[in-house]
Amino acid sequence: MSSIKLLKNFLAITRHKSVAAAAREIGLTAAAAGQQLQQLEHEIGVELFDRTKRSLTLNSNGRAVIEPIQDIISKYEALGSNLKTDLSGTIVLGALVSTLMGAFGKTLNELKQNYPELEIKLIAGLSSSFLDQVIEGSLDAAIVTESPYALPQNVQWTELYKEPMILIVPSSLKLSERLINELPFIRFERNTWTGHLVEQTIRVNKLKIQDVMELNSVEAIIELVRQGLGYSIVPQLANISWSSDRQLKIQKLPGKTVYRKVGLLERKKHSRHNITGAIKGHFLSNMLKTS
Repeated sequence: MSSIKLLKNFLAITRHKSVAAAAREIGLTAAAAGQQLQQLEHEIGVELFDRTKRSLTLNSNGRAVIEPIQDIISKYEALGSNLKTDLSGTIVLGALVSTLMGAFGKTLNELKQNYPELEIKLIAGLSSSFLDQVIEGSLDAAIVTESPYALPQNVQWTELYKEPMILIVPSSLKLSERLINELPFIRFERNTWTGHLVEQTIRVNKLKIQDVMELNSVEAIIELVRQGLGYSIVPQLANISWSSDRQLKIQKLPGKTVYRKVGLLERKKHSRHNITGAIKGHFLSNMLKTS
């Protein structure tokens, strides 16, 4: 049992890239988490991180043991699971914050209710950074937008749902007073996967914009539009009451609607396929109900 804790401590440190942050997640002091890491390295017989006075960097040894360690933990947590009908154990999922405000947020609640013995650890971040973490094994899977680039051969992405990209403006704006293309535009960070979709929407709709700021948070952009600081293009998240929002409104795009496709990114071979399969199955069954 103590060895399993050492392994979980190691994976937490690889996710957070910080002993202190990992310690907070698993309920230890930073000193105790550091001691557990040293104990694991002593037992394995190699150093897993390159250390300086101020930094801790995963080295080639550390990268090489991530997947085997994940497999050991998964097998340990799955002991006896073949005798149970429900999903159990732990899955570490990356998720865009905006997906929790979208259709995946509802799915997450339903999974927790349907499978009380299943523990889902969520890590917030960006799609592009999640790809690296899924490949290296520090994440079991991630809920991300469709990549604008070709994916490596050892990973796969399965579409779960899609959201139209919409133009939002302050509700106080009257188009007769000021043309939409004269307003300052609040852009989602352009080097992100969602940022590529914003640029595509601008291009296919031939919009003329004046950038004033660039953010990587859909929630922050929506709030700035509510305050009347500009307008923006964002995905139409499922769990926001757009029609009843008194501070902003959706303005129809003049041309083609672009969709943000949200899906599950995972390695083609990993030990939590039963759980990721349940997530994909949930969305498939919902699509069949509505078709």
